[in-house]
Amino acid sequence: MPEKSDNPKGTEGAIQSAMERGEFNNLKGKGKPLDLNEYFDTPEDIRLGYTLLKNAGYVPEEVQLLNRIEELKTKLKQEKDQNQIQELRKLLRDAQLNYDLRIERLKKR
Repeated sequence: MPEKSDNPKGTEGAIQSAMERGEFNNLKGKGKPLDLNEYFDTPEDIRLGYTLLKNAGYVPEEVQLLNRIEELKTKLKQEKDQNQIQELRKLLRDAQLNYDLRIERLKKR
């Protein structure tokens, strides 16, 4: 059994200090309830695997693809050259298709 910390602040104190410094002021979704449906819709074994990978610093390919999709969308908005626009659209379609296929495979597990 873990021993009680001698630090009088402990976790609660650390949270309180962070709140006083304003570290929680600009959090996404502040003041809104958490939507945990997607979390609980994911099979438990996959959630466990993702948690282990996340704690080890690994980013799942699905997340990497979502980041890539957002990156391509941003570049597409800024691009003026028509040839580059066509190439970015193709890359975006391919990334989106790859992501959609991966998600479908996960749902079938």
